[in-house]
Amino acid sequence: MTRHYKHPQEKEINKYFSPSELNMWEKSKKDKSHDKKMSDDEINTKYESGNSRILMEFNREKLPLFVEALTKPDYMDLRPFFQRRPRWKPEQQSLLIESFIINLPVPPVILYEKTYNSYEVIDGQQRISALKDFYEDRLILTGLQLWPELNGRKYSNLPTEIKAGIDRRTLSSIVVITESAKTVEDAMYIKRLTFERLNTGGVKLSNQEIRNCLYHGQFNDSLIELADDPTFKNAWGIPDSDRNDPAQEKEDEKNNYYMKMEDVELILRFFALRHYENFKGNLENFMNLYMIKSLDFSQEDTAFLKSIFKQTINIAYDIYGGHLFRPYILNQSKNWDWADKPLKAYYDAVMVAFSKNLPNAQILKQRKNQVIEATQELLKSDKSELFRGKGKNTKADIQKRLTLFEGMLSQVIMSK
Repeated sequence: MTRHYKHPQEKEINKYFSPSELNMWEKSKKDKSHDKKMSDDEINTKYESGNSRILMEFNREKLPLFVEALTKPDYMDLRPFFQRRPRWKPEQQSLLIESFIINLPVPPVILYEKTYNSYEVIDGQQRISALKDFYEDRLILTGLQLWPELNGRKYSNLPTEIKAGIDRRTLSSIVVITESAKTVEDAMYIKRLTFERLNTGGVKLSNQEIRNCLYHGQFNDSLIELADDPTFKNAWGIPDSDRNDPAQEKEDEKNNYYMKMEDVELILRFFALRHYENFKGNLENFMNLYMIKSLDFSQEDTAFLKSIFKQTINIAYDIYGGHLFRPYILNQSKNWDWADKPLKAYYDAVMVAFSKNLPNAQILKQRKNQVIEATQELLKSDKSELFRGKGKNTKADIQKRLTLFEGMLSQVIMSK
């Protein structure tokens, strides 16, 4: 007879969730305003009141003045850019400078006014970075198409007329002003919406890169830190090396998990899906909502969550070793074996189930062989291939695979 996993009793919940997580969903459960059906008159009233409309300002500034303004304290928050993993090469940066030389139109940067005259960059990090590197003499021009004579030059040693011509150029900015949002969640929604719809960068950003730019804070920092965990990186085939080594940075750029911040997103998936009972919408939006709520996390919350992740991945590795996050599958030779690569759906189930059984870690390690055998039997019975991500990541799919895996561990723990 199959035993179904039961969620811990109320008094045990604090073993699995940080203090702020215990009540983070209360407001969301009560807030049904977005589901309300409205009459035409109510819709017209909402529009006339200015609700759900973004207020903007338009500015233009000469390039040297724009770059100089970046040095002012609290003028512009560049942390989203500096935390973003590099995507523009010197050739791309140089082509932007060449566009200014020949006076080609350059898209405006999009800023969000978080407080009066203090801004966050929503779109334009790469352009700002290129200009900053250029005027601070860190960019050596290369790959120019119309002005190849300038290849190898820096700003400081450009011909006088070229330098003067660039200095006359302007950069436009569109500023979403602070009065557009009435609450923190409204502000986050507006920034994300603006970012997604107006992003004009040369390389399309991944969902996690957008989150990294919009929801930066100590919890976001911890996601990036945890993505450097050696056990985690080894499981996903991400090079385990010194991020400050320029040679290694080039190697990292070949890894899609690293370059698109999918490794960081995997860490976020773990933290968010621990709350799968509160899952709503689709997985991407649920992770966005978790990130918004994480902005209220304290240092205590963040430290707790980091510890939970490390304990969880360590016990999972102790059990599965080199097969970590690789499901047991029927291979092309029609034999059952561990998969050649990790899969996200299976990772979700393993991490969430083990996190909720950390108090039973010693029992699970002692019964390692039983856990492995039970895992193999569970995955053999997975006719719909939920653990291989064949479903649509609906709430039902996610809840089913997580509860099945939790139930399997529960059986092992309670067996004699």
